[in-house]
Amino acid sequence: MTIPLIPETTLRKHKLIGVVAIIISILTWWMDISGVVYECPYCRTQRTVIGVLGVLLLIPLIRHWFVKLIALEVGLFGFIVGAIQHFRGWAKIWSGEFKLNATPWTDPTALSAIGMFIILFLTIVAIQQTSSE
Repeated sequence: MTIPLIPETTLRKHKLIGVVAIIISILTWWMDISGVVYECPYCRTQRTVIGVLGVLLLIPLIRHWFVKLIALEVGLFGFIVGAIQHFRGWAKIWSGEFKLNATPWTDPTALSAIGMFIILFLTIVAIQQTSSE
C-alpha cells in the first residue's frame, strides 16, 4: 500500500487545479508583457511550465503513463529552473549583495520559491492521476 502525497479529494479536483494554473500563467504573462514585472528568462520559463501543466491536467489523457511522463519531465524542468534562480538569490545573500525589493512581486528569490512549490504541486497532482474519475 502506498500513501498518496496529495489527498484523494484534492486529486479529484484536478480540472479545477488545472484551470487555476492556467489563470496564474496567463496573469503572470500579462504582468510580464505589460511591464509590471521585469523580463526574466527564469520567470518566463516557470510561468510557461505552470501553464503547460495546467493544460495537461485538463485533458483526459493525463491518466496515460506517457502523458504523465511528459508532465513529470516538464515539471522537473520548471522546478530545476526555479531552483537555479532561487540558488542565485541565496548566493547574493551569502555574498552580501542581496537587496530586498520594495514590492514582493518583483523579488526573484521569493517568487522562485513560490514557483517551485506550485510546479511541484502540479506535477504531483498530474502523476498521481488514476484510471478512476
